[in-house]
Amino acid sequence: MAAAVVAATTTLQKSPATFHSRSPQTHSTNPPNLSFSGLKLRNLTIKLKTRSRRSGGCSGAKMSDSAPGRYATALADLANSNGTLDATATDLEKINKLFSDESVLNFFISPIVSLENKRELMDDITSSGVLQLHVCNFLNILIESKRINLIKEIVQEFEIVYNRLTETEMAIVTSVVKLEKQHLAQIAKQVQRLTGARNVRIKTVIDESLVAGFTIRYGNGLSKLIDMSVKKQLDDIAAEFEIGDIVIPVS
Repeated sequence: MAAAVVAATTTLQKSPATFHSRSPQTHSTNPPNLSFSGLKLRNLTIKLKTRSRRSGGCSGAKMSDSAPGRYATALADLANSNGTLDATATDLEKINKLFSDESVLNFFISPIVSLENKRELMDDITSSGVLQLHVCNFLNILIESKRINLIKEIVQEFEIVYNRLTETEMAIVTSVVKLEKQHLAQIAKQVQRLTGARNVRIKTVIDESLVAGFTIRYGNGLSKLIDMSVKKQLDDIAAEFEIGDIVIPVS
């Protein structure tokens, strides 16, 4: 149990690589430094409503009819009402990274692990102060209702709702090496110009197969691609001369 707590807390303290370009600039709310144990579910009431995709929730944001969509919209409603929408989005990114570890996910969904042990780990995570109280309570609700297996889908749905509420365009920048902040800022401005979005949020991915350069995916379902990679240029050359894949020897 101790090892699980250390691993979970360490993972949550590492924020994922993201870059925000906002116009006008907004201010994020930092998670409070919480220190307590014995979470009670009555501290948080999540209202799940059955709505169609056309109905408005969360100040007009469309939502999915799926269970993850309803949970995500309920959490977004709560965060939006108490002014912690940005901070909650940051917490969900931390949670997504945490549950990407299969050992953590298996711990919480395992029928062999007692509910008490799961609560103890959540209490320790809460006491560390890396997540807001209402987010920890939300996780407790999922654990109690045995829906924690939906957490990855809930995070994805929350991101969709968040982007709609804040008029944010999501872009994924893939590069061979980590790009500097000023370069990400330039990319964000370019995406903002192309889409007319009020805000642009960038996630970074490292892919050495690109050889050099970078790619940008954005738009509905990340369907639009700007490919500035050397791999793309080599593929174009290969296609033009109708030859096979170009292999670059690595010394």
